[in-house]
Amino acid sequence: MPVVKPQPHFDPITDPLGICAPPPPAPVIPIAHMPNAPIPVVKRRASEELGGPQVKKFVLAGPWDLDVPTNVVILERAPCSYMHSHPEVEAYRCSLLAKLRQCYQELCHSRESIDAPKDSFNRWLMERKVIDTGSDPLLPSNCYPELGRNLPGMQGNSYLDTRRQLKKIMESRNAEAESRKVVKWNVDETFQWLRKTVGATYDDFQDRLAHLKQQCQPHLTETVRASVEGICLKIYNLSMEYAKKVKEKSNAILKEHGMELPPPMSMHTTRKVWCYPVQFAIGCPRLPVVEYLPDRDQALLRFQGDTLVINSTHLQKLEHLYRHSCFDDRKFELFIPRVWVMLKRYATFLGLNPSSNNANSDVQDTQQSLPVTVFECLNRTFGVTFECFASPLNCYFKQYCSAFADCDSYFGSRGSFLQLKAVSGSFEAHPPFSEELMEAAVNHMERLLADSPEPLSFVVLMPDYREPTPSALERLESSQFKRKQVTIPSFEHEFRHGFQHVLNKSELNVRSVHGTVIVWLQNSAGHQRWEPSEDRVQALLEAFRPGRERERDRQELLSPTRQGSTSDSKDVVVH
Repeated sequence: MPVVKPQPHFDPITDPLGICAPPPPAPVIPIAHMPNAPIPVVKRRASEELGGPQVKKFVLAGPWDLDVPTNVVILERAPCSYMHSHPEVEAYRCSLLAKLRQCYQELCHSRESIDAPKDSFNRWLMERKVIDTGSDPLLPSNCYPELGRNLPGMQGNSYLDTRRQLKKIMESRNAEAESRKVVKWNVDETFQWLRKTVGATYDDFQDRLAHLKQQCQPHLTETVRASVEGICLKIYNLSMEYAKKVKEKSNAILKEHGMELPPPMSMHTTRKVWCYPVQFAIGCPRLPVVEYLPDRDQALLRFQGDTLVINSTHLQKLEHLYRHSCFDDRKFELFIPRVWVMLKRYATFLGLNPSSNNANSDVQDTQQSLPVTVFECLNRTFGVTFECFASPLNCYFKQYCSAFADCDSYFGSRGSFLQLKAVSGSFEAHPPFSEELMEAAVNHMERLLADSPEPLSFVVLMPDYREPTPSALERLESSQFKRKQVTIPSFEHEFRHGFQHVLNKSELNVRSVHGTVIVWLQNSAGHQRWEPSEDRVQALLEAFRPGRERERDRQELLSPTRQGSTSDSKDVVVH
């Protein structure tokens, strides 16, 4: 037979049988049929995620818009050296962190005769991870200094909860007589004021509490410092031991698959690229099966008897993010195990009981997000396309930074904001309520703004807390890049609940019990492009007004064809 030159395209008219068409590619054996075969690394490039104008195929029903294209440019970075998410490793890591939390509670009881101060363990964990350079994404294992500047239990209202606790602390120590006298006098005066005052406003109570803290905090801090330092050093040393155990288990699993973790990679480059999700330096080992149990409006994910819950709409959101950002699992064979790992990580980090949706925990503030109307306004008026502090569960855009690069990257996370080398773009930053993290974030923003001549803008939101010592808020207000500042009073705006992925829709909006300060940090080019003019700022304040999100939802119900996004190229609605 003569050799026929293959045609570049199949023509059903002139060649209906496809004889002249190029031969099909060789069949590929699915990895699922290859025992113990690692999944190859597929590099995720910005061109694959952006690729110019795209036809959007889905509109996902929910409080987000995952089709907003990014305007953020960064310097290319090296792949991370973390192991891929693995349910067995994560279950072991989380059990050790739960033991560490329990140990902290027992130390507070045995040494202080009090319960662990509210949210103090999470505050310690966030403060440690700001400076941690260890190999574990959750457990602090390589921090210098070993003790932080602000110790847990010495901030906020922790030691000012009750008169009994205050007296117990001062009387059980070798506190100086003058310190005891000052604390006792101020506490008694405050309680007399509470008994006598009728009809006091919330602001009156806040002023009184601030005065009490200002008078008593230095004496309390000095009295309990040695004991608290001992507790913190103990749990840090335990954390280092637990991180070593997790690393040993991870290496054992990788060894079974003929793999090993590479050393941390560094990349010194000035190549600018569109911001892309975190990549891994190695492939993914085979993952165990995680059960998927749909249950009405929720889904249950179970592994080794540990069941985690997520709303169906949020699970669909994660599927959409996964499709956007994860290119090593096109068939979604690893999707459910990776969702389980991510849910387990956040439930353990927040100290929740996974089997009982403990949505009323005090740590829900850590995961609070802005209302949909605010995100829409930020995108429309200030070009914001990126969240500096979010998670796969509460993000509005598909571009965001989060606390855990290893388990969040499959769902679009760009890793830690403190390691993001942004060159241009418009960002929204609403950090968790950790003084150290907020201060480190402001310092990082100032470095980025000083180094880049291209348009760069940050809309920063912080709680209106002003401690006796210099705070991150005061650091933000004194920044040389500040262009505008406004304050929204307490109870005059709302946030979305930190556990929106397990709550009913009626419980999502929460009134803020503290004021919120909004500051625009911009370089010259950023200010020229996204200037916080009076009308733009007023539009943002209006978007914060309580009830605006419910009004928006009602309007969409009355006008089903209207979408929250400004794009017109959408085809299918996924419910």
